[in-house]
Amino acid sequence: MHVTSSPPLKRNTRPPGALVIEIESVTKLYKMGAETIHALRGVNVRIHRNEYLAIMGPSGSGKSTLMNMLGCLDTPSGGRYEFNGRNVATMLDDELAEIRNREIGFVFQTFNLLPRSNALHNVELPLIYAGLGKHQRLEKARQVLENVGLGDRMFHRPNELSGGQRQRVAIARALVNNPSIVLADEPTGNLDSKTGEEIMQLFEHLYDQGNTIIVVTHEEDIARHARRIVRLRDGLIENDAPAE
Repeated sequence: MHVTSSPPLKRNTRPPGALVIEIESVTKLYKMGAETIHALRGVNVRIHRNEYLAIMGPSGSGKSTLMNMLGCLDTPSGGRYEFNGRNVATMLDDELAEIRNREIGFVFQTFNLLPRSNALHNVELPLIYAGLGKHQRLEKARQVLENVGLGDRMFHRPNELSGGQRQRVAIARALVNNPSIVLADEPTGNLDSKTGEEIMQLFEHLYDQGNTIIVVTHEEDIARHARRIVRLRDGLIENDAPAE
């Protein structure tokens, strides 16, 4: 009997939406005593809604500087960075802080949770800064914890949760404001490989729901979960192509 093998299933890739981030000829210089460090040397990147992007590069390549730039934690020395059509260089500190709180959901390698607060309070924190009332905050925080599979853990403190559960709380906190992008810095760096894979499957689910995701990583197997990989070397983009 002749059996034909089925072709591999193609991962869901949607056409990109509106332009969220446009970085054009961006440079970043740092003074280290008498020495000038060229962290970025004229980088060009466009990121649209509904993209799933990985940024890779060896130590010293500029990927951390680019991540800080994307997250409005730093500003360019030269070139232009527009976020949702607004020039970041012209913004005041308060405007940048508002973008970081409302438009960018951060997920860190070290989770950055308040140790004495339960999961629900950790997730509602950005909504307090956004000025929402208590009932609305708690309702939104509960809903997003349900969405990441932690409906039964919302009253647990971080030390009562596993590493993977803590990262899920951090992801819920990143999502609670419905940000333009989710920016994840080495999101599986403190997790074992099985738990790391579960977190990447959660990112896959979030992408399928229409979220825009940028993952900064040095691990090839993590980057391959994305639909596009930007590789940096010596402050320049070496390659920008669809993931295999």
